[in-house]
Amino acid sequence: MRLQESPASPVSQRIPAISATPRSFLAVILSFACVLSLGIELPASAANPASAKDKKPKNDPTLKGLPITELSPDEAILHALNRLAYGPRPGDIERVRQMGLAKWIEHQLNPNSIDDRALDARLADYPTLRMSTAKLIDEYPQPKQAEKQAEKRAQAQAQQEQRRSDAAAETAARDMQAPQGQTKGGGETEAPQQNATTAKQETSDAPAPMKQEQPEGNTATKGVGKRDVLGGTDPNNVPRAIADDSKRPQRVVAELGMTKVTRAIYSERQLQQVMDDFWFNHFNVFAGKGEDRYYLTSYERDVIQPHAFGKFKDLVAATAKSPAMLFYLDNFLSADPRAAQRQAAERAARQQWRRGRFGWLSPPRPVGNPQAKKNERGLNENYGRELMELHTLGVDGGYTQKDVTEVARCFTGWTIDKPRQYADFKFDDRLHDPDAKYVLGKKIHAGGMKDGEQVIDLLAHHPSTAKFISTKLARRFVSDNPPPALINRMAETFQSSDGDIKAVLHTMIWSPEFWSRESYRAKIKTPFELVVSAVRALGTDVDTPMPLVQWVGRIGEPLYQCQPPTGYSDKAETWVNTGALLNRLNYALALAGNKMRGARTDVASLLGVDSSADPKAALDRAVQVFLGGQAGPTTVETLEKQLDNPQVLQAKLDDARKQVDLGVVAGLVLGAPEFQRR
Repeated sequence: MRLQESPASPVSQRIPAISATPRSFLAVILSFACVLSLGIELPASAANPASAKDKKPKNDPTLKGLPITELSPDEAILHALNRLAYGPRPGDIERVRQMGLAKWIEHQLNPNSIDDRALDARLADYPTLRMSTAKLIDEYPQPKQAEKQAEKRAQAQAQQEQRRSDAAAETAARDMQAPQGQTKGGGETEAPQQNATTAKQETSDAPAPMKQEQPEGNTATKGVGKRDVLGGTDPNNVPRAIADDSKRPQRVVAELGMTKVTRAIYSERQLQQVMDDFWFNHFNVFAGKGEDRYYLTSYERDVIQPHAFGKFKDLVAATAKSPAMLFYLDNFLSADPRAAQRQAAERAARQQWRRGRFGWLSPPRPVGNPQAKKNERGLNENYGRELMELHTLGVDGGYTQKDVTEVARCFTGWTIDKPRQYADFKFDDRLHDPDAKYVLGKKIHAGGMKDGEQVIDLLAHHPSTAKFISTKLARRFVSDNPPPALINRMAETFQSSDGDIKAVLHTMIWSPEFWSRESYRAKIKTPFELVVSAVRALGTDVDTPMPLVQWVGRIGEPLYQCQPPTGYSDKAETWVNTGALLNRLNYALALAGNKMRGARTDVASLLGVDSSADPKAALDRAVQVFLGGQAGPTTVETLEKQLDNPQVLQAKLDDARKQVDLGVVAGLVLGAPEFQRR
């Protein structure tokens, strides 16, 4: 690619002018990648032009009741829509202005007051959302190994019959052996082995492996499970296993992903969707671990969503009893190591009593059963550790390894009843450790299931929990490094309100720090946020959300497939890398250019038909519509240098008449650094 030197300022010289070649777009992407990877902030003059300052009234009725002093009304509304929602749709800024920003926020904090029936109509296409876990297991069974192999043999044999008349005898003979698994290529021999391993794993009571250490590489995809539950590489190609009429278990997770995207795009209860995503990520469960693919529907519907704005203690208790969490962190297998010995002794005593009562003489039997030794269940500390480190206190919350063990003892007996039939929570007193425990210096000896409940109460009211949860909320909504003073005020509200999540959010939103110039466009969008916000910004009509789900995965955040319990990162450094940014702009170009299956975008109606003849007017209009008219000088300069590109003008260089491709212009602007921020 030939680059032209530009005698511009030192900043703009980092992004040289690009000649009109077929690879121009790649250079544009790499230029944007440089801006983001270096962590360059928008200049204050670019982020807040003089015209905006002049227009900002001190007592604008739109901002009444909010501590906003540094942002103009339009900036404040855009800021709220980017932080408390998944970005504005066409007309949203004006609608919020008419309602009043504070009133709109109050509605969002009380989602049940918002009519969302239009969304419900869209979700009617996904029947699994309303099914119980038992029905999901029954309706979408895991294919048996023999059935898989028979299906492969039948498919291979049908292909052979079609080729037989044209193939040589030797080739036909070789092909006929393929269904028997003798192919050297590995396609028919390795798959059954892998499936056999998977089947053995998923029919065993042993915990499925969870690899905690991830290989070094792209930090955006670090922690993503090796098995892609949704499958597929091309977002426009839907794998057979997740097709609309599929009855395979992958379809259950596919509908969860499509539902999540649909809700984020179309729900009027935007803050509800943001909080659902926040709490699911906080209490992460990996869909690729065994039966959890069946448990996730109930987990999100019955555990996360109802408690998103409630008391934190109730949310922790609900996740602790959820079969999804019990299975994911293996607590359903955790038992007092002495439980098996106690049960054996009790059985022996009952047998001896019956024999003595009827005068039968028999030698005493040994209490232990050597053959059952290998099947005995012991203490599992996974949940006890993550409950304190990730769910409540935080890694610096003041607990020790001894506390981890003691918490694990408190939760022995919290298990799953019939995990492959209906999977309900069950407390099994026979597996519980009956002795006293000591957690964070407090004696826990309430007895039975109350031991675990007492631990939840202790952790939920601990000062470290108040600070840890407040920090995570502030990091999600304010900045990657939120001000300590704001965190302290949020933590005080957390403690004084008995962990009321809505009250903590209110303290955060009604703070000057939330509306500060430093917080404005200070966060980098995650892949999910970028995909959804682009659809909303374009006003795209989505009939088939699966390609969007797969684009989220391609950019680096496969839905429901984060393997470690940490969940996906919420910091910019995770998502800022050249490979991910290339995919971000490719996605924007595909969406705006109507090259995505099941999605239709009318860019002309947003930018205006008149702009199609003037590339500069089209660019200016796109910057105004999608970036609020606020783009850094480097971005504007780089984009303007692309206006003569044949791919933008839909013409050859020597054509006299040129027509601007508005989809390409919109896609380039949506791929700019400013739109990657929220």
